[in-house]
Amino acid sequence: MTIRRSRRHSMTELWTVLAPILLTDLLNPVLFAFLIYATGSSRPMLNSTLMLLGHTVAYFLAGIVIALGLERIMETLRDPGPLVFGFELLIGAALLWVALKSRGDTGRPEPEEKAEPLGPVKAFGLGMLLNLIGIPFAVPYFAALDQILKADLDATGALTQLAIYNLAYALPFAAIIVIRAVMGKSAKPMLDRINGWVEKAAGFIMTPLLFLLGIALIIDAVYYFATGRILYPL
Repeated sequence: MTIRRSRRHSMTELWTVLAPILLTDLLNPVLFAFLIYATGSSRPMLNSTLMLLGHTVAYFLAGIVIALGLERIMETLRDPGPLVFGFELLIGAALLWVALKSRGDTGRPEPEEKAEPLGPVKAFGLGMLLNLIGIPFAVPYFAALDQILKADLDATGALTQLAIYNLAYALPFAAIIVIRAVMGKSAKPMLDRINGWVEKAAGFIMTPLLFLLGIALIIDAVYYFATGRILYPL
């Protein structure tokens, strides 16, 4: 059974679901720390911009690859409804697992203080590498892809929503670059304080957000399998 939905207000309803997922996804202290590291390099504006660009490009391309893979599976099985909700159930369970596992875990990789000088090419590559390494653990991103697939959009619409998601993801991190451009080297104490706040927020906020999001996805999937209807229609 293929699920059909009215597209009137579908984008508003889609982003009602995507917004809390994006909020959870944004709590990325690793990217934040490396961007602050880039703003302290010999070419702070160029290097930090290219690092964020590399991360964003890799995130967008990874989303396309993952979505295409799921789409091919759906077309092969010719039954996208159960497959999508089965994927949602797995993502919900993964979110619960990550939430429980992350309690009290504050460890994260940090850029080395005496690392080799950071250049533009290295900054772009490092941004992509940070993303590619983290993709297997980017459970909120998988949840966002699941919601975009469930919206039953055409290829152009799905790519557009994915691009908007990635742009919205990048914008808060771009604030680091703007602060550095406006305040110069004097921005470092402020950025360090913000970085500390992000670390604390990731520790105290991410766990309950992941848990609640996981519960919501599991309820949605179980409701579909039990009734054949959609609990959160888009």
